[in-house]
Amino acid sequence: MASSSTTTTTTTIFSPFSLPSSPHRSPKSLKYSISPPTRRLKISSCLAVDPTDGNLSTPSLHPDDDDLRIVFAAGGTGGHIYPAIAIADDLRLLHPAAKIIFLGTGSGMESISAPSAGFDFAAVPAVALARPLLSPLNLVFPFRLLKCVLSSYWKLRDIRPRIVVGTGGYVAAPVCLAAALSGVKVVIQEQNSVPGLANRLLGLFADKVFVSFESCSAYFPTEKCVVSGNPVRASLRRYTSKAIARMHFFPRAAVSGAQVLLVLGGSLGANSINIAVLNMYYQMLMEHQNRFIIWQTGVIGFDEMESLVRNHPRLLLTAFLHTMDLAYAGADLVVSRAGAMTCSEILATGKPSILIPSPNAAEGHQIRNAYIMENIAGSRIILEEELDSTMLGSVIDGILGDESEMTLISEKAMKAAQPDASAQIAQHILSLTKLPAQTT
Repeated sequence: MASSSTTTTTTTIFSPFSLPSSPHRSPKSLKYSISPPTRRLKISSCLAVDPTDGNLSTPSLHPDDDDLRIVFAAGGTGGHIYPAIAIADDLRLLHPAAKIIFLGTGSGMESISAPSAGFDFAAVPAVALARPLLSPLNLVFPFRLLKCVLSSYWKLRDIRPRIVVGTGGYVAAPVCLAAALSGVKVVIQEQNSVPGLANRLLGLFADKVFVSFESCSAYFPTEKCVVSGNPVRASLRRYTSKAIARMHFFPRAAVSGAQVLLVLGGSLGANSINIAVLNMYYQMLMEHQNRFIIWQTGVIGFDEMESLVRNHPRLLLTAFLHTMDLAYAGADLVVSRAGAMTCSEILATGKPSILIPSPNAAEGHQIRNAYIMENIAGSRIILEEELDSTMLGSVIDGILGDESEMTLISEKAMKAAQPDASAQIAQHILSLTKLPAQTT
């Protein structure tokens, strides 16, 4: 297409951990000069510094109490990155002097998304746990993880954050473990109704765990949990006229009675959704002259879809939507996977939705997310094994053909939304650092 046993071994080590009182930092550099007088630290386990030895002094990571540095560890997909950006945006509003740095892989979308949002970024290595867990590939996983943790440890030692916030992705585990080893406070934010293995582990060391669903609290220490909902990008929380949003994509979509279908394949893609839409989009556009389609294929599936899709003035095909706020604002109905962040965005924007949960998501969390959305927001669910173009087209027509039902679904979604999640989390983070919000 032309357009878009149980015995604790105590080991004494010597670690240079004294830090300068006023490091010099260039505008985008994350390197700090460090003065290394030797101090004795006592490690009582591989994951915790023993604070009980009275002969040992705990080195301060924060020579200047007014110098607030916060690290976010997030990567892989938008579902992990955008919550971090949403929280960071609110932290910047509450404490403008805070220095916020994102850590992620150099090849991940976080390396572009974080700087685009105005935040410093530094690359650290990450390692993925192979599936299934008994895969021979996991035999070397502990050694690779240790290497990543050590790399993150030295990066954090350079940055000297007061707190580290992990929002998921393979990079979050080693960074948060390194923070725990360093005595830095750790916060994790779990987007899904069921946490993954990494976050369950990190919950043992975290100072605070923010969960999106009440049911998720069962997987973490109760005293650490805060049910906050998922942080949603600030742009999605702002009101945008539907007519103006539609004009951004289709000048003709402002006509009376226009219906806009938003198809989201995720930031990386969803092949089964793309194939189903491919086999029904043209007939749908021919049968419904007032219908428009915004189709995000995902980066992986775009080239194939572009080669197969026929040009049509009421169809926009794109690999990735950079103006998601306008896409949601202009849409009447959303077809999507059931990733936690997409579900939260659907709630925040009050959109009727058809959810096709991925059967390959870890812990089956997308299927559980979808059924929660069905319960609280009236979302329609099509399971992967049931999905075909006929089924999808029929459900789309059924929803778009009933305006009163769409209104009820929209109201139900808005009622279930928690639009202030990022601000609430940001306030908690500041309270952990013992710093109040700044007023201007």
